[in-house]
Amino acid sequence: MDPSPATLPPFAVTWDYLCPFARNAHEHLVTGLEAGASWDVTFTPFSLVQSHVEEGGTPVWEHPEKPRGVLALEAGIVVRDRFADRFLAVHRGLFAARHDEGRELRDAAVVQAVLRSAGVPADEVFKQIDDGWPLAELRRAHEAAVAEHHVFGVPTFVVGDQAVFVRVMTRPNGDGGLAHATIERLIRLVVEQPEINEFKHTTVPQ
Repeated sequence: MDPSPATLPPFAVTWDYLCPFARNAHEHLVTGLEAGASWDVTFTPFSLVQSHVEEGGTPVWEHPEKPRGVLALEAGIVVRDRFADRFLAVHRGLFAARHDEGRELRDAAVVQAVLRSAGVPADEVFKQIDDGWPLAELRRAHEAAVAEHHVFGVPTFVVGDQAVFVRVMTRPNGDGGLAHATIERLIRLVVEQPEINEFKHTTVPQ
């Protein structure tokens, strides 16, 4: 793939609301899209808790009680697929509830409050969750990411047959230009320089 200066190829990005690095990357995505970016991006749910289940252990989608992160992921899936025009607001809100406000996303009331603040009918979202299809979709998406791209964490950016786990250290703080530039540079690095397998600073700027 050789993207022109004006366009990027379609790409996907995994998410789990538990991860602060996913929060950073997805804030750039949300801010850029809200500012008018024309990216063709697929938001792919991925359970970090499931990725740490030992062989032979009970998968999160078969657990009698929802493990950490699952309820919020289910809510995000419902909004993505049934209330798409409100997805970016809910997506940002659930990350903020976890990482800015330190709230527990296993608490249904917390998730419902985020939904309502974004103008989404919380009762309808939870009815969809009770129907079971969002959990089935989480399982399908998670297992496909592992099988097809060896995904192990979030956020992983998938462009064609390239999949790259990325830690973005900055937040856009409402700056659409910064968000746009950050994602554009990242995707171009994935596409144009696949020979770079690992690139990590030894220190983190304070």
